[in-house]
Amino acid sequence: MVSAALCVACSILVSGAAVGLRSKQELNKENERKKNILSAAGLVKPGDGADVNKIYDERVKGIIVDLNTGEVVTDDKALFPDPQEYDQKAAADNPKMSMKLDSAQDLAGIKRRENYSWVYLINDENGKLSQYVLPIRGKGLWSTLWGFLALETDLSTVAGLTFYEHGETPGLGGEVDNPKWKAQWIGKEAYAKDFQPDLEVIKGTVNPESPNAIHEVDGLSGATITSRGVSHLLEFWLGDLGFKPYLERVREKEEK
Repeated sequence: MVSAALCVACSILVSGAAVGLRSKQELNKENERKKNILSAAGLVKPGDGADVNKIYDERVKGIIVDLNTGEVVTDDKALFPDPQEYDQKAAADNPKMSMKLDSAQDLAGIKRRENYSWVYLINDENGKLSQYVLPIRGKGLWSTLWGFLALETDLSTVAGLTFYEHGETPGLGGEVDNPKWKAQWIGKEAYAKDFQPDLEVIKGTVNPESPNAIHEVDGLSGATITSRGVSHLLEFWLGDLGFKPYLERVREKEEK
């Protein structure tokens, strides 16, 4: 009877804490999302004490893009009565809001791809568009790597890359979080001249004399599968089933 009473009391306490702290948990999750977007864009750094919400509100605009057509659909009230409520992770698991990928399509190992994705437009201090931040994900060795890729306005030069959630081995695949490794991505070219995805993590060290060095990043030591996973997820999200239709529309608009 004592054990049963103790279990009931503890269950009530745990459930009450979970319910009572839910709003704070959601707020922390939202702040973390904002911080990771700003980190990919190089606007905040760990430990710099920056006011994430202030910078985000001043410098970031989120839009929703149809990944099949590349069209911006944020203001389509039939699809998104309240765009801020759109949960991209939940949409990826919803058959009505996503598409199943066959083995040939699924380079990133995600099984399903949502039909609509957030894209974050970053403005400089003068209010001029300076970067596009794209949410990306894909299978590593032990887990799905969730991150953001930032591109300059030429839609090819990498401005930053960050992974904010994964379960890779610390010291091996977990080095995707290493600031020194992430810094290598800045200035690399995501696309070849024909606008085909051309960005990869190679085995070993990049030869600066190689003609393809601008598209390559050093491999993670002892983490071949994680390195390959990063290459594959980038190829997927920069390709026809990812953000390429949207980026092509942006290029066409700028050319006109």
